[in-house]
This record gives sequence, structure tokens and C-alpha cells, in this order.
Amino acid sequence: MSAYTTKTRKTLLIVLAVIAIGTLAFADLKKGEYVPSQLGSLQQPASPQLSPDANFAVSAYPIPAIELAPGDGVQEVRTYCNTCHSPRYITMQPPLPPASWEAEVNKMNKAFGANIPDEESHKIISYLQAHYATDTRR
Repeated sequence: MSAYTTKTRKTLLIVLAVIAIGTLAFADLKKGEYVPSQLGSLQQPASPQLSPDANFAVSAYPIPAIELAPGDGVQEVRTYCNTCHSPRYITMQPPLPPASWEAEVNKMNKAFGANIPDEESHKIISYLQAHYATDTRR
């Protein structure tokens, strides 16, 4: 039994040594090239000095025009759905069954807190079912 205990101890020591070496190697990789006196300082070159009379212009970010199908309810879709997401979310969906569009609008109201009034919610559902359902998608 003494030989078994010695063998177990040696195995355990080898495993612990491997873990310790692996941990030290990993810690060495993660520590990088830090010098204690430079901690908290940025080691980047200074930005170029800009001329005080220089003109810089940035153009407007391009927003692609998304054309929703014309019809009754399109204004409600633009008003309420566009509050949280782009109309692109509607047009990029695969054609969904009418029940799925109803479930989506109800999810936006209940789960995501869209607070769309019932009358407008019904108009949005009807619009989506009329233009973006499996049998009506153009």
C-alpha cells in the first residue's frame, strides 16, 4: 500500500507542477510589456497639430431609402414601428403567415413595450398581413 501511496503522490505532484507551469506561462502571456512607472499613461504618439484655419467637413451619413408597400396602415407602420427599428426589419423578413405578423406586433407591444394603441395596432397588423404575408408578398 505504501508503493501505491507514493505513486499517487508522485502523480499528484506532476499534475500540480503541470498546472502551475501552465498558469505561469499563461500569466506571462497576459501580462504584456508593462512598466510599473508607466501604468495609467497612454503610450501613443501625439495627434498631428491641426491648422487653426483649416476646414474640415463630414458629409451626412447615408440612410438608404426603404420603400414600404403603399396601403392603408403604412403611416402607422412608419410612425410606431420606426420608433424602435428601421422599416428594413419589415422588408428583410421572409414572407410570414398572417398569424406570425399578428404575433410579432403583439410581441412588440407586450414584450418590448412599444405602447401602440389598439386601433393603430390592428391597422399595422392588417397592413403587414396585406403586404408582407406568404400569399400577398410582392
